[in-house]
Amino acid sequence: MRINLASVLVSDQAKALEFYTKKLGFVKKNDVPMGEFSWLTIVSPEEPEGVELVLEPANHPAVKPFRDALVADGIPFTSFAVADVQAEYERLVGLGVEFTQPPTAMGPVTTAVFDDTCGNLIQIAAMNEDA
Repeated sequence: MRINLASVLVSDQAKALEFYTKKLGFVKKNDVPMGEFSWLTIVSPEEPEGVELVLEPANHPAVKPFRDALVADGIPFTSFAVADVQAEYERLVGLGVEFTQPPTAMGPVTTAVFDDTCGNLIQIAAMNEDA
């Protein structure tokens, strides 16, 4: 058994696709029209056959209170692994990405948290070399 798909709930699929590909550097894998929305997935260019992230429409009534509560408490919806949090933070800030938490060492891991412009806080993380 392996993880095939993971989802992030987005308020606007087109806006999310733009952000996740142009700013974060992911690559569109699937964009299958399904009525009002699409089956829209992205992958890491480092693992094009790896886990797909579904940019899932956030239209279910339970989504808004759930996401609002996470954002209010500063809790990221998901986390992406990076080799160097500080370098990725600087790259993303240079592209206009807004962070709610700068790179912060937390024991064996360093994390930073940004706003994905589609209703979520997302964390980037890397294990510290001395961990």
